[in-house]
Order: sequence, then C-alpha cells, then structure tokens
Amino acid sequence: MKESTLFAEERRYEIVKLLDASGKLLITSLCEKFDVSPATIRSDLRALEQKGLLKRTHGGAIPARNAAFELATRAKEVERIDEKRRIAAHAATLVKDGDTIIIDTGTTTMELAKLLTEKANIKVVTNDIKITLFLEEHTNFEIFLLGGMLRRDYHCAMGATAIRQIRDLNVDKAFIGVNALSVEKGFSTPSLELANVKKAMMSAATTTIFLIDSQKLDRVSFAQIAGIDEADVLITDTGADESFINRAKAESKHLDIVVV
Repeated sequence: MKESTLFAEERRYEIVKLLDASGKLLITSLCEKFDVSPATIRSDLRALEQKGLLKRTHGGAIPARNAAFELATRAKEVERIDEKRRIAAHAATLVKDGDTIIIDTGTTTMELAKLLTEKANIKVVTNDIKITLFLEEHTNFEIFLLGGMLRRDYHCAMGATAIRQIRDLNVDKAFIGVNALSVEKGFSTPSLELANVKKAMMSAATTTIFLIDSQKLDRVSFAQIAGIDEADVLITDTGADESFINRAKAESKHLDIVVV
C-alpha cells in the first residue's frame, strides 16, 4: 500500500531529529525503527539530501549542518549583535503607543523588547520566557505569555496549546524571527513545531514583520513558515547581498524590504 504524504513528511522530520542527536544514521536501523523497507528509507534520505538537510553515505547518512543545525540561545546572544540591534531599532519605530503586538521568541526580538520601555499602553503577546521577564520588570505593559511545551535551551513555548491560544487573538503587528529566508522557499526554521507557532502568529496579525540578519538570507531550513510574498515587512542589515534583495523584490511586490 502506498504511504501517505503526511506520514512520509513526519517520518523524514523524525529522521532529521535522530540525525541531529546521534551524528550518524544507518539505513538498517532506520528500517527497523520505522518498520519500512530499505527502498523507502533511501527515498527519504534522497529527499532530505536534496533539501540540504543531510548528506548520504554508504549505508546511511551524516548531518548537513547548514539546514538542520541551530545554535542554542546562549550562542545566538553574542552572534552578530550589532546587526541585530540595528534591525531591532528600526522595528521599534513601527510600534506605536496603544498597539497590541506579538513578539516572537529570538535574540533579535529580545533586542526589540529592550527598546520598547518608553512606549505606553502596549499589550504584548509572546512565547518567550526571557522577553516576558524583561517586560514585566521594566514596563507596565499588559503581557500575555503563551503556554505549551517548553523548547529546551531556547526558553520558549511551542506546540498545540500555544497555537490554540494564538488563534483566539487579534493583534496589530507580529514581529517574527526566523533562521532562513530563500526567495524560492520563503521563511523557514529548523523546528516544525515552532514553524507552526509562527504561522499562527502571522494569522493573528494585521501586519507581519520579519526580523532577519543578512547571514540568514538566501538559505533554507527544515520547516517552512511562509512564502516570501506572505509577509508585509522584512527588516535586515546592510550585509544583505544586493542581488538577493533585488530578487526578493521582484518575487513579491507586496513585501516592504528595509535594510538598516
């Protein structure tokens, strides 16, 4: 019987997670784990290699860090901090007194939160614990902390509970961070669960604003969040390749691209 597309997608996601944890996988062990044939696993590995998520070897696979790998938050906090602060500074100008906003988890969005302390009558929805604690201590904002499954080492909530909560909300603006942006594949992130939370954030917002430093441009990660034409604003830094910016503008006439 032919496998469903959904099952194949879920199995391939689990393969990437296993590979990230172990550093190496064998076809024989994957066949046993998923109770499928070697031909099915080889097909999975070919599909994942085409996406840049792994490298096939004789009898198995090894990681391709460029797509599946993600730095823990502690490492991200010191990486390209000047660029992140410039991006956050422009994003802060888009927040007006009285706004209701979503602030997604991330180090660039954390820099945004730090710049909002002089704003008034702001209502903030976030899934990030650190952002919540900072805003609680430094502002009198009304804060709605999303619940759900904790993503370890990234201090944020994700999963079905967070998504259900977001679906009941309507906000003016959503400030979202991502790990990769490709003109062809759109915005993406290594975590399928987190991608689904970000999709829900976009649906709740009148305006969606992506914050992404130039190092993440022209790249693809595992789970797609949205096509490039589904966002309203993209804020990046001056390290962005001009040809990429031109291609992005040509692909989406709707997207406002700001380089700071």
